[in-house]
Amino acid sequence: MGDFSTGLAKVSSTYAPMIERQLTSNGVNMDDYSKSCVVNAIAAINNVLDTKGIKWNDADLDQNNLTDILLKVSALKLNASSDPREVYFQTRNVKVKVPGQKDAWKKQIEMGIEGDGNDAILSRFGRDVKQVAQVWLVREGDAFTYPTYTGLELSPPSWSPTGKGKVLRVVYPIIKTNDVVEYHIGEREDVVRNLIAHIKNNLMNETFGIAKSRFDASPKQKQEIDAKKNEIMNKVKEMSLDDALDSEDIQQYISPAWKDPQSRESMIIRKMRNNVVKKIPKDFATSFASIQYERATTDEYTKQVQEDISRNANQAFIDIPHSEVDDDPTPDPEPEVKPQADPPKQTETIDVDTGEIFDAPQKDSKHQDIYDDFDKAQNSDQPGLGF
Repeated sequence: MGDFSTGLAKVSSTYAPMIERQLTSNGVNMDDYSKSCVVNAIAAINNVLDTKGIKWNDADLDQNNLTDILLKVSALKLNASSDPREVYFQTRNVKVKVPGQKDAWKKQIEMGIEGDGNDAILSRFGRDVKQVAQVWLVREGDAFTYPTYTGLELSPPSWSPTGKGKVLRVVYPIIKTNDVVEYHIGEREDVVRNLIAHIKNNLMNETFGIAKSRFDASPKQKQEIDAKKNEIMNKVKEMSLDDALDSEDIQQYISPAWKDPQSRESMIIRKMRNNVVKKIPKDFATSFASIQYERATTDEYTKQVQEDISRNANQAFIDIPHSEVDDDPTPDPEPEVKPQADPPKQTETIDVDTGEIFDAPQKDSKHQDIYDDFDKAQNSDQPGLGF
């Protein structure tokens, strides 16, 4: 037990200062609560790695991904040790590009924001949000009426809970800074869109036995694979959420967290809550925190598509039709020589498209120095800096 604590302490002392330096360089002040969120995330990730037999210094573990996850946790102030928990971690295998070598498989940590994590983000960063009241979980046996509007006057919803049946919708009563109460509602059937994105992600590497892998598939095989995927997705789109989850044909492409009885309802409720919270406007203190939130809440299918685009960028082959070369081609006629305009004066310049001469900006112009610096940077052999 002592070795475990010592090892975890070493990992924390390595990553925590590095995360603080990166946040500070991005204009984010890392307060005491953010630091505790990083330490708790490291402990939670350590448990995940330990159950998989993975060490922090394993060559197959993506260290850049680990740093990115901890930056998200700190910037959004998500506590992995809270109850109910705000964030969870799991491992996944991804194929990464290795310069000069074949693609290699790496192990990455995947972060997911729980419903209470989104509530915490909404409480801290929600635009004009004073308080997030207790969430309503409206079930099948409950009496519920939707809110109605008469002009600008709102009649609030009503709910008589019984605690019986599946959760059909969630309602977020949110108290704004002007003491006006807004009601945001998420429906169970809307979660089918989350399920479709989940299935698409699980089908990314599926070849149905047509090819060894999607990277080895020929153009014709790719068409056959895409046709099979479209057939499955069209079938899911015609089903209700529960019918899709109960379908034996679809279940093989759904993860256990979605279809297992002990976790199915929890997953659906989590998705309903996340769908509501993501639509409510937020004001983050820095653009860095806003970017981290956007990346943390992007579904896995979209992330995978973006990774594929980055990996395959500038790799399209263009077929140029072969044309016969004339052995004795007729030489092109000599171009007609036209008289050139008088060379411009030092204070004049020529439009390269029209040949028009006009006055150039003087050196003492306040924009000239900026233009000169940009021109030098464009013509320089040195690589530019990224922002």
